[in-house]
Amino acid sequence: MSLVRVLPVFAVTALVLAMVPGQSMAMVLRQTLVGGARCALASVAGNASGLVVWGFASAVGLSQVFARSPLAYNLLKFAGVGYLAYLSARTLLALRHSAGAFQTNGAATTRLVAAFRLGLVTNLTNVKAAVFAVAFIPQLVPRGFSLGRGIVLLALVQALVSAGWYGGLVATVDRAASALKSDATRRALTALSAAGLLVLALVLLVSSPR
Repeated sequence: MSLVRVLPVFAVTALVLAMVPGQSMAMVLRQTLVGGARCALASVAGNASGLVVWGFASAVGLSQVFARSPLAYNLLKFAGVGYLAYLSARTLLALRHSAGAFQTNGAATTRLVAAFRLGLVTNLTNVKAAVFAVAFIPQLVPRGFSLGRGIVLLALVQALVSAGWYGGLVATVDRAASALKSDATRRALTALSAAGLLVLALVLLVSSPR
């Protein structure tokens, strides 16, 4: 199968993967509700960058460590659990601010950089992203095509598809949140987001170990 034929199949797979609820989706929803659309989009860019990093890691063989070593896999999983719990706590702390002031602390540029970093770290502590990069992506690189270049190319496609999906999600959620004038309603949604992050952390914690 040629790379031209592989790309559409992989793009659909990447879209389905992005649509499945998980760490990245929870992070994007949290950022949209707490930080607003601009911060959420910066986090989306950070998450997409993480996919590219995993692609490069897979191309040079580094991500195989997480696929073959139970210790490395579980360490990465626990890092993801800890980070999700941290985000949940941060979200709850945001409720202490007054209405409409959840994202007003600090300069705009600083907040965007922090949001980008949050998205990047969320992806880099996602074991599913690591395993997908090493176990699935290399299998789709056609014979005769450079394996390393093929992996990186497919990782870039995955990053673009992921960014497109989450960007649309941000726009939809932000529009819906903007229509909610009640401070109590917005705070309830933020608290629900924090609870969702904590539940996801617990699910990840009890997921099958290696």
